[in-house]
Amino acid sequence: MLVDSRSAAAWEQGRIPGAVHLPTREIAARAAAEIPPGTPLVTYCWGPGCNGATRAALAFATLGYEVREMIGGIEYWTREGFPVATADGVTSATPDPLTTPCGCS
Repeated sequence: MLVDSRSAAAWEQGRIPGAVHLPTREIAARAAAEIPPGTPLVTYCWGPGCNGATRAALAFATLGYEVREMIGGIEYWTREGFPVATADGVTSATPDPLTTPCGCS
């Protein structure tokens, strides 16, 4: 399960399609009721300059979840041209030539 740990305002600006919204500060209170135990998780936040996904991963790990962090966050997801969902639908940006030459997309 992909978990977006950003604020509600950031979530509304755009998110990875299929992600679940659970802000880091709410994980301890809401995770057990919303995410079945044993569900493997991947957390993400804004990008490499933000440690929100790391803090979210720690919060989930403390609760016993198997968790990984998506390096690059939604910033690099968007920059590489992958789909982003908003209330208006799903769009994709033109890939940023500074992020796509590695050939890993």
